Amino acid sequence: MEVNAKQDLRNFLKKALENHRDHQEFADDESLFVSGRLDSFSMMTLVMYLEEAFGLDFSDFEFDVNLVDSVNAIEVLVDAKQAV
Repeated sequence: MEVNAKQDLRNFLKKALENHRDHQEFADDESLFVSGRLDSFSMMTLVMYLEEAFGLDFSDFEFDVNLVDSVNAIEVLVDAKQAV
């Protein structure tokens, strides 16, 4: 994942957290969904963002929350899917 794309992703997640009145910083390896900081609605919004921004198609594979639970996990997912 390019540096600019990663920063755009972090900005997207920061805004999602702020929509939940969560203004705390987050690390790239920090859980966002399993920890409860973001909810299922935020997850669906994130999935739509990832499909549009990175051309992912979540209908192509079995979804698991751990695939999108942190910035690092999302980066691994995007890099793996774009390499195919």
